Amino acid sequence: MKKYIEQNGITYELRGEQYYPLLELPEQKEIGKYGRLHLEYLKEHRKGRYTNLLSEGTLNQRLYEIDLEAKQMIESIITLLVAERGIDENMKARDMLRWVAEMNNIKASAEEIVLREVVYV
Repeated sequence: MKKYIEQNGITYELRGEQYYPLLELPEQKEIGKYGRLHLEYLKEHRKGRYTNLLSEGTLNQRLYEIDLEAKQMIESIITLLVAERGIDENMKARDMLRWVAEMNNIKASAEEIVLREVVYV
């Protein structure tokens, strides 16, 4: 008997008296906060889409893309809002508590926008 055979594009290896498929999973990328939030959203509210992505083997890649897009969008929104509100190093030196409050407010606003427009879609 042959050690390896190929059928329908799948290679099989002989182990004992039986052939087993040699399958490999696609590379799994690290998923961050927004990817995990999107995963939970898919599981709870978009079960069909979740099942399709999972069965196609593209779920991890899609979650990674969502996470990356969300992080980039948050960064750009924060930069825009900081410039728009005139928050700079001078404010940080003059009134640290106000600067921290403003930055926390901006970060929360940016995250809310991203959750609504990228993650929970």
